[in-house]
Amino acid sequence: MAPRTHWLFGDQLGPRFLDPRHGGPDAQAPVVMIEARSVLRRRRFHRAKAHLVLSAMRHRAAELGDRVSYIRAETYAEGLERAREQAEGLAPAGARRTAGLTVCHPTSRAALDFVSALDGVEVLPARGFLVGQGDFEEWAARGSGRSLRLESFYRWVRAGHGLLMDGDEPAGGKWNLDHENREPPPRGSPTLDVRGPWEPSEDDIDAEVRHDLDRWERDGDVSFVGRDGPRRFPATRREALAALRHFVRHRLPDFGCYEDAMLAADPALSHSLLSAPLNLGLLDPAECVERAERAWRAGDAPLNSVEGFVRQIAGWREYVWQLYWHFGEDYRQRNALRHTAPLPGWFLDLDADAVTANCLSTVLAQVRDTGWTHHIPRLMVLGSRALQDGWDPAAVTDWFHRCFVDGYDWVMLPNVVGMSQYADGGLMTTKPYTSGGAYIHRMSDLCGPCAYRPAERTGDRACPYTAGYWAFLHRHRARLAANHRTARAVTGLDRLKDLAELLDAAARRGAAPP
Repeated sequence: MAPRTHWLFGDQLGPRFLDPRHGGPDAQAPVVMIEARSVLRRRRFHRAKAHLVLSAMRHRAAELGDRVSYIRAETYAEGLERAREQAEGLAPAGARRTAGLTVCHPTSRAALDFVSALDGVEVLPARGFLVGQGDFEEWAARGSGRSLRLESFYRWVRAGHGLLMDGDEPAGGKWNLDHENREPPPRGSPTLDVRGPWEPSEDDIDAEVRHDLDRWERDGDVSFVGRDGPRRFPATRREALAALRHFVRHRLPDFGCYEDAMLAADPALSHSLLSAPLNLGLLDPAECVERAERAWRAGDAPLNSVEGFVRQIAGWREYVWQLYWHFGEDYRQRNALRHTAPLPGWFLDLDADAVTANCLSTVLAQVRDTGWTHHIPRLMVLGSRALQDGWDPAAVTDWFHRCFVDGYDWVMLPNVVGMSQYADGGLMTTKPYTSGGAYIHRMSDLCGPCAYRPAERTGDRACPYTAGYWAFLHRHRARLAANHRTARAVTGLDRLKDLAELLDAAARRGAAPP
């Protein structure tokens, strides 16, 4: 009997998704991949994201050769029907075929619901993560709600997988080296003195993708945000491994201390830029953290840099994946702060030129031009603006999903609803993450050329982040006064003699770009 066909989603492109040794399908199983145009019509994605995903899918299909049926269809349902018809047409007369499909656990609830509703589909365990969902649920059930905090989870993952461990103790004697990884950028230098990020070379498949995207846009079939440009992220397994090697060899040593810093002319600093290939399935998290640990043990990278990188992959990434499923579908509707303002047009269109505030204009331009910026601009510039202005967290989540090359539903829902917008009321974090201009000034070179001054709350030069911070505290004073991590900041409102003027200016600005 012929093996069942295996359906490969567009974020399941690495070898483990087809490896029977890791719970994948039969080694001889035929593969179907579906490029569904409706996905691009459903949302206004960043052009660079659409290019990367289609390029990665088509490259994977080219690698698989005759084993794969690559179907371009309007919807997944149409693509599956065409795949079935093709399979039946190719079957020898009288041959017995096994009905149905196998598919690795999809990464979104919508996709899981879709495949689960199909007849004859076996959903295999999820790939691309260190921790199984069952293991996480057992761990979560053993403790109180406090155990769901990142630090407790991270230590459990480290110990369970032997990552940066010396026996039963963390390497270096400490689990967390964050205090060493919060340095501001070097003053007077527009860039870090490190080798630049790995860059790919485009090929004929990229040219075909660009031609198709141009044609679809021209015909009015789809609409994108952001600018087209040369592909910046890996689209194949070989490219992803090259990017990983390049990062560990040339950039990891300087990653740690400046991982929270921002520079206008150096948006990547020493970050790995591996989130996109990880989330496409081209890299496995285990190989990333293990390679980084080997670099430390060989004396090629300091512990604080390696621990910071391991925390991002084995800590935060795993944590977000697990919470996406653990919190359930209702989490999407959480809005503890009752923020309902729509996203303004300038933000939706990535119109950086409309913005006066240099930090926001610079970061929005980075997103417009590349579909990427690192975690601190996402949280403390983009997310903080949304939080201070009271934008609808569901709309903010959708924006991050669409506009970032590494954005998927499982990535952005906990990151935005929980971490960025505090819309879950503290299930994920202990306080809202927002600040005045002083933080941005300390951690970047963005405030120097700005028309606004980070220390000023009112007047023509008032920093919108400083004014927005105090307006946010005022709007949610009762809730934040009851939180031990924000209570002290709330008492500062009583010392502001210009609070009424500040609130009036914020109300007059409304949704206009700051």
